[in-house]
Amino acid sequence: MLRFEPTRTAALERLNDFLPKAGRDYAAKRNYDLPGHPHVSALSPYIRHRAMTEAEVLEATLARFAPSTAEKFIQEVYWRTYWKGWLELRPEVWDRYQHELDETVAILDNDRSLRRAWKDACDGETGIDCFDYWANQLTDTGYMHNHARMWFASIWIFTLRLPWVLGADFFLRHLLDGDPASNTLGWRWVGGIQTRGRVYAAKADNITRYTEGRFKPQGLERDPQPLNDAPFDPPQAVPTTDPAATGKRTAVLLHWEDLSPTTLMRREHEHVVVLKPFGQGTPFDVSERVLSFRTQLTEDAAKRYGAANAPLLLSSDLAPWAERHRIEQFVTAYAPVGPIATELAQAERELSKRDVTLKRQVRAFDSGAWPFATKGFFKFKEKIPTLLKAHQSQSAA
Repeated sequence: MLRFEPTRTAALERLNDFLPKAGRDYAAKRNYDLPGHPHVSALSPYIRHRAMTEAEVLEATLARFAPSTAEKFIQEVYWRTYWKGWLELRPEVWDRYQHELDETVAILDNDRSLRRAWKDACDGETGIDCFDYWANQLTDTGYMHNHARMWFASIWIFTLRLPWVLGADFFLRHLLDGDPASNTLGWRWVGGIQTRGRVYAAKADNITRYTEGRFKPQGLERDPQPLNDAPFDPPQAVPTTDPAATGKRTAVLLHWEDLSPTTLMRREHEHVVVLKPFGQGTPFDVSERVLSFRTQLTEDAAKRYGAANAPLLLSSDLAPWAERHRIEQFVTAYAPVGPIATELAQAERELSKRDVTLKRQVRAFDSGAWPFATKGFFKFKEKIPTLLKAHQSQSAA
């Protein structure tokens, strides 16, 4: 069973263990869902919280392989960047998902058949061998192979005919790497509403092949039809860094969307506060495994930043705390679309009433890549060589 120690040290050790396989081995075997997940990096819980950044992973990979040799792994790292950029340019898609989830949860209270089918799926009691295994694996470990996630979502939507938003919520509550962008847009893609009219169909022979015969599911939907959804808005502008003002009494705000503060913000301010880890934008309880992992990873980041004793605050605590300590501005890592961004926006409104500003710092890695996330991934993929060169130039500067 994979175990994820909630420290940056553990992340670096896992990266070093995986790197020899980041080239041809990964390209040939990444789609196999096998016990112990020997052919994938399993770095996503750390990258999702940026206890290790995408830039660091790419630099380590390119120090060992030519870009052409590690092309598939490099593309996989950029998939996360692409999804984040795509949602950042269209935040109303996240709002729409949240609204639809709330409506669907309200239906659960009155539809006993739907509630029973939903509970059976979450508990791994559907009678579909692979699906039940993956459901239990997720709740037991907080992790699921990427290929299995696509199969699972397809079976959830098209065979079990359950609302996709409940499936996306199930993932967010239990995945250690649960990410608003990758998760929401991945489920939309499987259902045929992200790339309109094109669904991802889970096929029994494909599952049997890539699990090396461990599963032979029966009764899967053979002719899945795409879900319906309203068109989404045109892309918005890419966010940019809001520079901190000089000469103002400043506090650094750490949060679990970016736990590599030493590579983004210098430790030059007297005051540091930490946003208390909480759920994922779900009406249900997030798993204790996820909350514990996130909490300890956040504590580890605070220690590395020299702020082990920093106060742990809710977003609603920021304004009164700032007033007590005569803080004039907070500096923090930019939080992409999702629950942290929502919390910070709410806190900012209260801070402004006390003439306190919130200065969000956008990483160059994101601001360089997100403008290309306007269409499908294959258009974005064409820009990866350019993005790699730009990042290497910035690192060398």
